[in-house]
Formats: sequence, structure tokens, C-alpha cells
Amino acid sequence: MGVRKGGETKEDLKSFKEEIIHNFHIISEGVISQVKQVAEGVANVNEKVDRTRQELKEEIDSKTRPIAQAVIALDGKVVALDGKVVALDGKVVALDGKVVALDGKIDRIHRELKTEIQETRQEILAAVKFSYAELDRRLTTLEKEFTELKHRVEKIEGRSIS
Repeated sequence: MGVRKGGETKEDLKSFKEEIIHNFHIISEGVISQVKQVAEGVANVNEKVDRTRQELKEEIDSKTRPIAQAVIALDGKVVALDGKVVALDGKVVALDGKVVALDGKIDRIHRELKTEIQETRQEILAAVKFSYAELDRRLTTLEKEFTELKHRVEKIEGRSIS
């Protein structure tokens, strides 16, 4: 359409307006068509993403299920071990008490034995001293008796000669 300067009529403006509206409709139909294509593409991408998400979820589930089962089994074993450890702790505490009691008993017996050994030593020393004194007394007595016997033998021998 040709544009004239200055002398445009109402009809020219009306036809120009209709032409603009017509071009707008053509352009908007193209834009609407492209928007529909983009919307379809987005819908397709969403479906693909949803399928991929579902496939990944299933794959993750299938791979983590054995791990989860193993964790549950291990959890049971850990609970059992915890019970055993608690039982062992109780036994260790009981044994500690017995060890302390035995230590006390051993210390008491050690002191008693030490005292008894000391007393026995004193008794043995006293017996040895007594035995020595007794032996000394007996020896002295024997020496005296021997001397007396010697004198008697000498007297007897001295008598027979004369």
C-alpha cells in the first residue's frame, strides 16, 4: 500500500487499519502455532523427564534395596553384639570385684605368712639357742664326768701298781 503525505482519507486509514489487523492476525497465528509447538515440546520433555525420573528411581531402588537389606541385617547383628558387649561388661565388672577381693585376700595371707614366718624364725632361733645351751651344758657335764672318770681310772691304775 502506498502512503501519501498529507491527503489521507478515512477510507485509506480504515484499509490501513484492516491491513495492520490482518498482518497482526497472520503474525499472531504464527506465534500461536510456535507457542503450541513449544508447549508440545515442553510436554514431551516433561514426559521424558518423568520417564527418566521414574527409570532412575527404579534403578536406584533396585540398587539400594540390597544395601538397605544389608544395613537391616547389620543393624540386627550390631544390636546382638551390643547385648553381648553389655553382658561382657557385666562379667568384667564382676571379675574386677573378684580380683579386688582376691588381691585383698592375697595381701592378708601374705601378711599372715610373713608374721608366721617371723614367729617361726624366732622360735627356731630360740630352739637353736636352747639346743646350743643344752649341748654346751651336756658337753660341760660330759667333760666333767670324763675328767672325774679319768681321775678315777688314774686312781684305780695307781692302786694296782702299788
